[in-house]
Amino acid sequence: MTKLKEWVGDSLDVQTSEFRDILLRGVDLLVDQYQQIDDQLGYHYFDPAEVASWFDETLPDAPMDLDELFQLIQDKVVNTATGNLGPHMYAYVMSGGSQISLVAEQIASCLNQNIGKWHLGPAMTEIEKRVVQWGADMIGYQHQAGGVMLSGGSAANLAGLTVARNLFFESEEIRRRGLFGRKPFTLYTSSEVHGCIDKSVELLGIGTDHIRKISVDDQYMLRTDELRSQINQDIADGLQPWCIVGTAGTVNTGAIDDLDALADLAEEYQMWFHVDGAYGGLAAQLDGLSSYYQGISRADSVAIDFHKWLYQPFEAGCVLVKDWSELKRSFYKKAEYLSTDFEGDGRLNFNEHNFQLSRNCKAFKVWMSIKAYGMKRIAAMIKKDIDLTAYLADQITKSSDFEIKARGPLAIVCFSYTAGSQDPALVEHLNKRLIPALESDGRVFITGTNIHGEFVLRACLINHRKTKASVDHLLEVIRDVGKSLLD
Repeated sequence: MTKLKEWVGDSLDVQTSEFRDILLRGVDLLVDQYQQIDDQLGYHYFDPAEVASWFDETLPDAPMDLDELFQLIQDKVVNTATGNLGPHMYAYVMSGGSQISLVAEQIASCLNQNIGKWHLGPAMTEIEKRVVQWGADMIGYQHQAGGVMLSGGSAANLAGLTVARNLFFESEEIRRRGLFGRKPFTLYTSSEVHGCIDKSVELLGIGTDHIRKISVDDQYMLRTDELRSQINQDIADGLQPWCIVGTAGTVNTGAIDDLDALADLAEEYQMWFHVDGAYGGLAAQLDGLSSYYQGISRADSVAIDFHKWLYQPFEAGCVLVKDWSELKRSFYKKAEYLSTDFEGDGRLNFNEHNFQLSRNCKAFKVWMSIKAYGMKRIAAMIKKDIDLTAYLADQITKSSDFEIKARGPLAIVCFSYTAGSQDPALVEHLNKRLIPALESDGRVFITGTNIHGEFVLRACLINHRKTKASVDHLLEVIRDVGKSLLD
């Protein structure tokens, strides 16, 4: 039996030699993942009841044998994990992480800094400030931008819209008085917008009745002519236009709205302009794509996501604003137990600039990755993802049994497996059957979406480990499983 032993005093710590052995066992698990990464399955299918049964036990009073514990982790956690690391993940927006960021997470967990107040983590606080500025630099946003690291794009968009509400109505003391008794105000965005915008409007007490989802053109970009008409109609109806949300990379197709035109309208109608760049924002640094992002520098707030196109493990979202003071005006709340009366000048306390007080070191892995790899190498991986997406689209176009349905400028392709059929109803039915069949097969993991009411397959390539061979494998597996459904 192998259990924790040789306690250091009356604590949960063991002697460093034993601790090192435990760490090395964990390292062996991790290294093994990388040794077999090219062959990692996209998905492991299990019935939910079976997975639940693996962990169905009463609260344990006694320690478990460590050999048995590590074997349980190997068998039921590691070996069953969805294949986010490997090259066969195409679902949602999953980037696979990086080796350096994994090491950074270990260091950050060991130090266990709370980045809520400066003196709780001086170095980590300054690192987060630097990463915020680097994020702004990547998208050409703003010198001396303010910002906060958050869980992901959803939280970053919520934070951006919270700042938008609190500052837009600051003269009306909305933080104190709330929304009671004031006339409704409206938010305008694309019909392709991420669902977190709806959730944010609900959480902010504005209500989804006051979201105006504007239709898109044949490139899936928000139609600015319809936007102008809707704003004018709402003004005529006695409503107050408040915020325009542009998208720099929709999750459905990777479309990028005309951000400059949206900024013009926001300026004309004196509205807040927010950009959801969680998926596609960081691709703005590529020379061949920068023209798509004209206007992002004019946004009042921007959401970006380092655990997408900076290849970080979850979680690593970020909200950017023009100035640190905007965050403080939106979130600061005096509390005696958080007094800074004796701390001197020059300390930025993140608890005064966002909702959270307890915060881990999300920026450290981003900082360490950029320092270790350099942005030139990281940008090259982003470009490779986009180039491989073009390759996938080309292979689909050349084939006789696949059909392109939507293709944006980034790294998403929407397509259908047709099996050579010209019958739209049959093709759509086949592709709906393909999703659970591919999940059960497990060799690749891909999901679907709806484009103009039609169900299609959607592949997102956002993993630096992908190659042309892994892209070919995707189509081969879909073809193989698709044919089996027709037999």
